[in-house]
Amino acid sequence: MRIVCVGGGPAGLYLAILMKERDRRHEVSIYERNPAGVTEGWGVVFWDSLLDQLQATDPPTAQALATSAFRWGGEQLVVGSAPPAAIRGHGYGIGRQRLLDLLLERALSLRVEVEFEHEVGDPAEVSDADLVVACDGVSSRLREGHADTFGTELVRGRNRYVWLGTSKVFEVFTFPFVETDAGWIWAHAYGYADGASTFIVECSPEAWAGLGFAELDHDDSLALLESLFERQLDGHPLKSNARPGAPLPWLFFRTVTNERWHHGNLVLMGDAAHTTHFTIGSGTKLALEDAIALAAELDSESDLSAALENYGRRRREALRPAQTDARFSARWFEQVERYGGHDPERFFALLRERRSPLLPSFPPGAYYQLHRATHDVETLRRLRRWAAPVIKGAYAARPGRGTRA
Repeated sequence: MRIVCVGGGPAGLYLAILMKERDRRHEVSIYERNPAGVTEGWGVVFWDSLLDQLQATDPPTAQALATSAFRWGGEQLVVGSAPPAAIRGHGYGIGRQRLLDLLLERALSLRVEVEFEHEVGDPAEVSDADLVVACDGVSSRLREGHADTFGTELVRGRNRYVWLGTSKVFEVFTFPFVETDAGWIWAHAYGYADGASTFIVECSPEAWAGLGFAELDHDDSLALLESLFERQLDGHPLKSNARPGAPLPWLFFRTVTNERWHHGNLVLMGDAAHTTHFTIGSGTKLALEDAIALAAELDSESDLSAALENYGRRRREALRPAQTDARFSARWFEQVERYGGHDPERFFALLRERRSPLLPSFPPGAYYQLHRATHDVETLRRLRRWAAPVIKGAYAARPGRGTRA
């Protein structure tokens, strides 16, 4: 096959790797609009389950990722000057650019053609391809050209967030919460390399306006954030990827869904097909799983249309739990005021339960007591197991919260 992947992110690179590994006769090209070595974001997170999937599909990639990953241990919530509330566990971080470099090196070793600074906005520009894979991100031009066919829906979240980095190494995944006169502001902080951590700051639009970010320039915005999170940063500065002279890039999260994932020989993958809120930390994992699923369908089904239909149907079904979890998680952070008055231990327990479909329906204190009881009482455990699918199904059937983008 002649395969063109439009977008050189994790999904496109890993699909190219898998297809060339399966059959070296495939001609696979990746066209990336950005220059080499230019990417947005800082570090991404993943867990052992992703390493297991990579080991099963391409051991050299799994080994390279495991060797380069930064392992953080446990999670903690910090509220003001109170002692942290913590749990055990572990996960991994890796710089987004480092991840792309590892995948690029593997792809080039398999003779995948990769062209940077090559933008494709219409499948007609690559008419010689048997398959065109749109993995060009949340604002995919290829998807937007057929938005009605794909049944694309974009829903804008309520909170504002900004993706930052810092030289402070967070060896524990940390949720620092700061209460201000304007409302709560918090961060999602985790290490991803020696001397580097991701520091995503999030707050309600009311807190954002009340703290004056609308009037502050880039440097003054960072200075204010550094003062708000002074206790957690230990004197380390915050950094942004904003272009010189540009303001701090505060964003609204956009949830993307599509009713159909292919049109002719054009197929969606990664953020072009779906997004899940960053608070569940699954974006990279789900993109790589798309690549694994599409490669498997192309390998097992000789009819291209049938393979693409199977891929879309099966991935939409597989994604439903994660998408529902992401909606509940985003909703929890949109309602932080509901939970922030509790002591750190209870606050953290409610944070860890943010994906629960029962939590929005109970007063937080009552839910906390129910949650503790279900760890000991079989009857209440059965209640949670029975109620969760019912509420999740009803919630998943409705459009996500927020504003149409």
